[in-house]
Amino acid sequence: MPYDASLDQCLFSKNFENETGRLTVGVHSYNNGPKKLQISRETRGSEGEFKFSKMGRLTKEELQALLPFLQEAIEKMD
Repeated sequence: MPYDASLDQCLFSKNFENETGRLTVGVHSYNNGPKKLQISRETRGSEGEFKFSKMGRLTKEELQALLPFLQEAIEKMD
């Protein structure tokens, strides 16, 4: 069965932005299935638009910003 975007529910989402891009922490459920955590990274292009990027490594600043979001996400997964 192919992926169907209409079956994907976003139950929680928070963003952290800095000068280089944006990190998003989200909790999603596909087709009323188990709740799962997703962390994604977007970088700023030359004209300031956001483009999807490989997650890679986190800086200390990024990790400190994401920790409260992760705690909230855990609560949403109960």
